Amino acid sequence: MKVLRLAAAFFAPAFVAGAAGYQPSALVPPGTLREFRGVWVATVANIDWPSKPGLTTAQQKRELIEILDRTAQLKLNAVLLQVRPACDALYASPIEPWSEYLTGTMGKAPQPFYDPLAFAVEEAHRRGLELHAWFNPYRALHFTSKSRIAPNHVSKTHPDLVRKYGNYLWLDPGEPGVRDYTLSVVMDVVKRYDIDGVHFDDYFYPDRGDSGADSDFPDESSWRKYLAGGSGARMSREDWRRENVNAFVERVYDSIKAAKPWVKFGISPRGIWRPGYPPQIKGMDAWGNVYADSRKWLANGWLDYFTPQLYWPIESKEQSFGALLKWWSQQNTKGRDLWPGLNATRANQWRPDEIPDQIRRARNQPGITGYVCYNASSLFGNESLSTTLEQEINVQPALVPPLSWLHAGAPAKPALYLSGFTSGNLRLWMGKSSQDAQSRWWLLQTCSNGTWTSEILPGTVRVKSFGTSQPDVIALTLINRFGNASPVAVLEKKPPGAVSPGARNENGAKN
Repeated sequence: MKVLRLAAAFFAPAFVAGAAGYQPSALVPPGTLREFRGVWVATVANIDWPSKPGLTTAQQKRELIEILDRTAQLKLNAVLLQVRPACDALYASPIEPWSEYLTGTMGKAPQPFYDPLAFAVEEAHRRGLELHAWFNPYRALHFTSKSRIAPNHVSKTHPDLVRKYGNYLWLDPGEPGVRDYTLSVVMDVVKRYDIDGVHFDDYFYPDRGDSGADSDFPDESSWRKYLAGGSGARMSREDWRRENVNAFVERVYDSIKAAKPWVKFGISPRGIWRPGYPPQIKGMDAWGNVYADSRKWLANGWLDYFTPQLYWPIESKEQSFGALLKWWSQQNTKGRDLWPGLNATRANQWRPDEIPDQIRRARNQPGITGYVCYNASSLFGNESLSTTLEQEINVQPALVPPLSWLHAGAPAKPALYLSGFTSGNLRLWMGKSSQDAQSRWWLLQTCSNGTWTSEILPGTVRVKSFGTSQPDVIALTLINRFGNASPVAVLEKKPPGAVSPGARNENGAKN
């Protein structure tokens, strides 16, 4: 708090300057929307980025910048970047080989060298975006792979953990060593990169139909190890498979929270838990097919956010978007964030307002606090949908919801200093305490002629220039890594000697 007090004492004399100076005010700015607005950026098979393997470093960076710029332009606030498609890495990993989707050769680093994840984190934060690292926990080799397998790939270093299944190589979730290995990969990223979240997709045990397999998953060896171990009652093979995944999910969550509690952990399971839940729902049984008991993860609070893939239109009877949305919200007994996954790949086949209407419905459903669109290419390539999001759906920026269940503290009220009245280049200097030095964002709100606007700035920013404009009100809030907001600091433009009348915004609300 010492830094803040010094800053306030130093800055106080400069609050009033010239004929139209600014004074501290008790005015309450409008409440700011809290909503997660995410987009998946898939790298497997070069779906979204890079557009093809073998691009130069400059081309890869340019394409990623275009994705981040477009994300910010649509007033989305998070990118879920796939960094581990199949036991490979789109970052400098000491454990797994470089992904062939970058250079065309598994194990070959970008040249000139750069770290794509470090670059993505820095550039996302520069634009006010969260960056979530998206992992596939069990897939070891994708069927689109064309490169020779690198010597440090898990199929070479730990062949005992890998099974061939249809067109894929797959880690066996029943092997305890798989849990240790995959957790080490995840935690390496958590500890070394300033990511905002860890994200798992919907692949757990492989789906027979998707894999091109004509038999059951070949986990006989790990199953027999389980039967031979210890004493007492044994689970059925199906329950054992589910418990293998359950134990891993819980362990990942606990490990992340022990290392960096502000890093979110989220999973995007298939949108149907089991047919018949709710009653009219039909479709693939993820509980029985890929052994994903996703309702249990949500009910036990083993994650911070839950993104069921509700990839069907509102009018679908047997896969009703609205019915599934409501059902999942009813399962969320721990009050975690619930952000449905929306299928932008079908937007051209559906009525034009389908996905905008799904977002509107999500906003009206109690317990829903955001949405995520799959995928970047489909969303940004659909001009009609993108325009609607930018101009009608996301009118103002939104802050990501806070991790309220972690009960972390809030930052102290920031200190403000304005300069540049006489030069005609008004600048805002932002101060925060040493305890809040690692806070993630500034929320800057300004009012001119009765109209409020909001801007989310990186917490590393210290100066904001307004140029020749002089807003009537400037309000600043500090947001820490848990998403918690400080008390708001407000400056109001007044003639010399004027006294602030205090709060006058009847619609003001806490941030």
